[in-house]
Parts: sequence; structure tokens; C-alpha cells
Amino acid sequence: MRLTRSFRTVVTATVTAVAAAGLTLIGGPAQAATPLPSHVFAPFFETWTGESPAALAAQSGTKHLTMAFLQTATPGSCTPYWSGDTGMPVAASSFGSDIKTLQAAGGDVIPSFGGYTADTTGTEIAESCTDVNQIAAAYEKVVTTYDVTRLDMDIEVDSLSNTAGIDRRNKAIKVLQDWAAANGRKVEISYTLPTTTSGLESNALAVLQNAVKNGARVDVANLMTFDYYDNATHNMANDTQTAAQGLVNQLAVLYPTKTSAQLWNMVGITEMPGVDDFGPAETFTLANATQVYNWAVSKGINFLSFWALQRDNGSCPGGAAADGCSGIQQNTWDFSHIFAPFTGGTTTTPANDFSLSATPASGSVTAGGSVTSSVKTAVTAGSAQTVGLKVTGAPAGVTASLSPASVTAGGSSTLTLATTSAAASGTYTITVTGTGASGSHTATYSLKVTGGTTTQCTATPWAAASIYTGGQTVSYQGHTWKAQWWTQGEVPGTTGQWGVWVDLGAC
Repeated sequence: MRLTRSFRTVVTATVTAVAAAGLTLIGGPAQAATPLPSHVFAPFFETWTGESPAALAAQSGTKHLTMAFLQTATPGSCTPYWSGDTGMPVAASSFGSDIKTLQAAGGDVIPSFGGYTADTTGTEIAESCTDVNQIAAAYEKVVTTYDVTRLDMDIEVDSLSNTAGIDRRNKAIKVLQDWAAANGRKVEISYTLPTTTSGLESNALAVLQNAVKNGARVDVANLMTFDYYDNATHNMANDTQTAAQGLVNQLAVLYPTKTSAQLWNMVGITEMPGVDDFGPAETFTLANATQVYNWAVSKGINFLSFWALQRDNGSCPGGAAADGCSGIQQNTWDFSHIFAPFTGGTTTTPANDFSLSATPASGSVTAGGSVTSSVKTAVTAGSAQTVGLKVTGAPAGVTASLSPASVTAGGSSTLTLATTSAAASGTYTITVTGTGASGSHTATYSLKVTGGTTTQCTATPWAAASIYTGGQTVSYQGHTWKAQWWTQGEVPGTTGQWGVWVDLGAC
């Protein structure tokens, strides 16, 4: 990931070597943890934020998480910590309760070693530590401490050219896998690697070639299908598919005895929701997510993810890539909801759904003029459906129209707000509602009117459920009204000359 991140051996010979090195392997017999599903969605979770992974998983509807990252605190160390923070050791005190909560609910985590920061500071454990057995012991400690069945190795930038580290890492993975096999425990390994739009570059492919050479089993090759940095404009969903096809072609050479289905089941995909580190030319949209989901199901890939769970919200539309938001207009957890059905090997597409947005989302007009906005729809799940559009909230002197008034999800309509000279100056919230077979969504447009002959009512709008007492004022239908005594539910303008409401005139 290019965003900066703070991010008992099997055979007697190995046991002897570890003892001679003065190491202590994790004690106690291995327990048979529950394997991951054959197809799993596990977005990356940023461990340095202080947030609860179990809480965010529950909020987003996500059962599995990829925990990023484990690295040493300083170069030369053989002890990994979460985010390289010595205050977050590999121990039950660090995320142990959260992980147990996820596992009790049928989910799990995939601890990930490495990441951009570790890979550029010499704190990726296989580069920091030069003893293969100590590296293997660190892997084993993570497996047994958290009772997990898969470890991820996030290898990028400088780590792709560190041949000694690559070789130590794969040798340590082989030691770990031999230990697991001798103890009846399943431990899978995934490699998260950068990619081009046509497959792995030679240095990333060399990581897998070295694994084959050392007898280390790689269960998943996970492509980071973003941050291409090739100065091209991308359809990120199409590029995901060509990158994965290129990877499968490369895996076929490395594993010539595997069938096509087995090769596709080694593929993992990690997207970056919204705007990635390169910029708007590499924007992964909700429509892209739906396309990738349907393609991933059809191909039978193993793993689907994105960087990162904390970015799955629209709190910074139009912004640059950030660790905490996607940079596009979206509802919180939209990407999680699209990808979540992938877990468990489902072969059905999610229920149809769509999103609605207005671009621009605000504007100013002088009374007598008009302003427009593009109301855009997108397929966020399943297939496209017909969406009927209507607009509400236009004040007196403002006429709102939509052309067309019905679109197929993925299409757009033009919202026109035409004002007369009698329109009251002020700022108004205009709401566009889109309704399809799956339900309704809304988008808002903030309209500022200037130069009007009157001003916007400033009194609180009248509400039928509210209680008013003598002397209180409300606004209703462009007039200000004053209550003469206690009232509830009586509509201003309907109580007559001697009624509770006195008309104080137009606003």
C-alpha cells in the first residue's frame, strides 16, 4: 500500500537449531482453528488508529479483517509489533478480545506482516531479522496467540529488491508450514503484491518464484489493483480483470500441475475505494465495485479486499486519497456492503440497489435566474433498475424540474431550479428522491437565492407535533404567525380571526 503507514518446529534438526540459537518457541500443542471460507472478503484494518476492529466489523457488516501491519520496532530486531509500536506486542492484550469476538461470531482475522512503512524502513521482519528460525518463531507466535489460520505478507517497494530478505522469508514460511503440518494445524500464506494492469512485474513475480524454490506453499497471490502510477486514465474494474488474468498466466508456469479453477482460486484482489494515491485518474467507483464483485464470483477467486475499512465513507468527496475517507460521494460502508456477500463461496449476486448524488451539490442564483445540477445514479449491487425521480423543498418563487424524470440506474438527469424575481433571498435545501424496486435514496442540493424582493422566513417552521405557548412565533407558507395561547396541531391560517394564530404578515 503506497499510503504511508506506521504501519516447536517439525523435525529434530530444526528443534536443535532453534535451541542452539537460544530461542524459545511457542509452548503447548497447536489447536485446530477454524479454516477460512473457500472465498472470503477481508478488508484491511488500520491497526494504528486506536479503533476497535470488532466494533467496525459489526458496523460495516464485515466478518473477516486483514490486520495491518506487523513489523519490528527497529531494524535488526526479531520481535514484531502491531504497527511497529512496542506498546502493541503480539499478545492477548493487543486486539485479543476483538479477535475472539470476531471468531465467536463466525469471522476471523488475517494478520499481515510488512506494508509500505516496514518495507521502506528495514523493519519488515524478514529484512530486520537475519535468523530464519527466529522469523519462523515470530510467525508461529502470531498463529498461536490469536488462533488464526492465515498469515499475509505485504511485500512492496524496497522489499521487492531485497533478495536476502525474500529468501529468508520463504525459508521461514516453510519452517512454519512444516510445524503446522506436524501438529495437524492448517496455516495458509498469502502474498500481497503490487501489480501492473497485465500481471506482476518481474520483481514481484520473483517473490513467488523464490517461494517455489524453497518449498514454501503460497495459497493466495493477492494483487493490489491500484496505484499504477502510469499516467493513464483507468477503468479500475476492467484493469482488475486484466491484471488477474495476467497473474493466472504467470501462476500457470509456476504451478503447471494445477487446473485453471485451482489457479483462479489462488487469486486475491485488493482494491482502494474511491481516489487512490495517484489521483482522480485512478478512481475506483461503486459501479466498479459491483462489476468486480460479479466477476470475482464468476471466476471463483479466493480473496477479495480493499484498503482500508476506515476509508469506506464519503466524508471527503472531491478530496485526495486519505487513510480515513474515500474521496468520492458515497454512504458509509457502501463498498463493504457490496463485497460482503462474497464470503462463504456464494454464487449469487447481491440484491439490486443503486446510489444517488447531485453534482454540484450546491449553487447560487440571483432571483430571476436559474441554475442546474446533474443528478447521477449508479448501480451499487446486482443489476440496473428503473429509478423514478422527484424533487421537493423548492420554496415559493422557485420552480424545480428534472429531465428526464426517470432513468435506468447508471444514468443521469438534469435538475433545473428556475427562480422568479419574487423568490425570497435565503438558502434552501432541495431534495431529490430516487425510487426503484429495491427502495429509495435521496440526494440534496443547497440553493442560495440572492437579490430577492423578500427575505427567507427566520422563524422556526410550524410543526403539527410541537406544542406552542402564547407569544411564540412560527413560519408557515411564507408568513410569520404568533400564538396567542397554548396550542398543538392547529394549522396557522385556519383558525380564523379570533383563533390562536395571528398573521404577522409575509416574511
